[in-house]
Amino acid sequence: MQFTKWSSCTFYTDQRGLSLVSTLWILTVLSILAAQLLYSIHIEQRTQRNFLDRSKFHYAARAGFEWTLAVMRDDQTPFDSLGETWAEPIQGQVEDGIQIGNFLNYQVTVVDEASKVNINIADVGLISNLLAQVGAPPDDARTEDLANKIMEGRPYRTVRDLARVEGITSEFLYGSDQESTVRNQPATVSEGLQQLSASPVGLVGLATIYSVDASTDPSGEALVDVNTAEANQLTEIRTQQNQPVFTQAEAESLIQQREFDKFSALMDVQSVSDELFNNIQAQLTTEDTNEGKENVEEETNNTEGDFVPGQQGTSQTSDESGKININTADVETLESLEGIDQGIAERIVSHREAQGLFQNIDAIKEVRMLTQQEFIGIVDKITLKEGDTRQGLININTASSEILALLPGMDPQKAQAIVERREQDASDVSQVQSLTEEEIKGNPFTNTSQLSQVDGIDFGTFREVVDSVTYRSHGYRIEASGVDVAGKVVSTCVGIIDRTGDEIIVQYWQQD
Repeated sequence: MQFTKWSSCTFYTDQRGLSLVSTLWILTVLSILAAQLLYSIHIEQRTQRNFLDRSKFHYAARAGFEWTLAVMRDDQTPFDSLGETWAEPIQGQVEDGIQIGNFLNYQVTVVDEASKVNINIADVGLISNLLAQVGAPPDDARTEDLANKIMEGRPYRTVRDLARVEGITSEFLYGSDQESTVRNQPATVSEGLQQLSASPVGLVGLATIYSVDASTDPSGEALVDVNTAEANQLTEIRTQQNQPVFTQAEAESLIQQREFDKFSALMDVQSVSDELFNNIQAQLTTEDTNEGKENVEEETNNTEGDFVPGQQGTSQTSDESGKININTADVETLESLEGIDQGIAERIVSHREAQGLFQNIDAIKEVRMLTQQEFIGIVDKITLKEGDTRQGLININTASSEILALLPGMDPQKAQAIVERREQDASDVSQVQSLTEEEIKGNPFTNTSQLSQVDGIDFGTFREVVDSVTYRSHGYRIEASGVDVAGKVVSTCVGIIDRTGDEIIVQYWQQD
């Protein structure tokens, strides 16, 4: 009986212990679940806050982008340079739409796409030079072969599409590993500005597909396409001094010789085209058979008292068969030839006075249509391509010296001379300031012909490089970032704009 009582007591005690252990386990599990729930709530709240912050700062970045569009829309200067407002980093604030009284910061940078090489337009020589700039062996057959492969793969939608070209390495495309790391998204605005100010290294920093310029002259008038223009359009071309360049006969002679692929080809245009020469060659001579007759005439005129020393008539300009002596004929006599007007006649006489007598009648085809100054004076008035825009031109007001040195006829010294010219204090500030209401820093080029005035840029260099350059741009890369109070970049959006038309068009858009 005592044993029974002790057993019951023991059983009862064990049962209470099990209940306590179970309770403790339940409490532990509930505590863990509660902690997990609290942690989940915390994570969710934090995620929501991060999402809210990113949304707000994305809104700030978009606000900065839109503000910059307004700045670009109001930019009415007939040139585009690094001395203008748009080229400076833009900082601003926008009101927080959620927390009243709070403001969000944004930072915007603008890059002229015409300061880079357009891989969809550049020729094999320029692409080879670009590849050498990013590390390919210069003057190497393999580099030229790679440049040809790049041309075969055109057109490209982005510069990064070059990665599919056989032979393009990550170092060519992005630079070295260290430089690639630097190009990652900056942690702060100051770091971002440091990156932007650093010289780009890889193709992604030196190349573009978006450079574009309007096909208009500095005054906004449409350029004349000398490959398709009618004669009356060519006669309307004037230099910057408002002087006509082509007469009617010259325009018709130019039309007979055109299909130009480079501006420099205009310097080789003959005043007397092959077709015109074939029509008049039977009427030309370089032999003077009238000397005896002229002496008789001079004596007769002198006897009559009408002879004036140094004055000669037109009898000296043709022989007995009626041919015109191109070595002695004056302007008026040359104009008597069909297809020759005063403009061509004056160029023949000027050539004869400068170069000496023609050795044979074929030598008349050596007379050129344009002088160097006339060529320089019309390059901003003409084009060789149809359409309202011109692709791939390098802006001499914004391109780095490294990019300028890659162009035909250029070298580092000439490129640096261009940069120094545009950064110096303007010799005539009123001339630049009269073109715009804003204050412009430096001495930007306001037309392409001014390039010929730069020390170190001779006419040979100008003639080679003029096809590749412009003094303005209509394509830009806008990068806008929303930044917190510590200066950390929270959200970024990037857009490429084209402002050749009446409205700005966003051609490319990316946001994170």
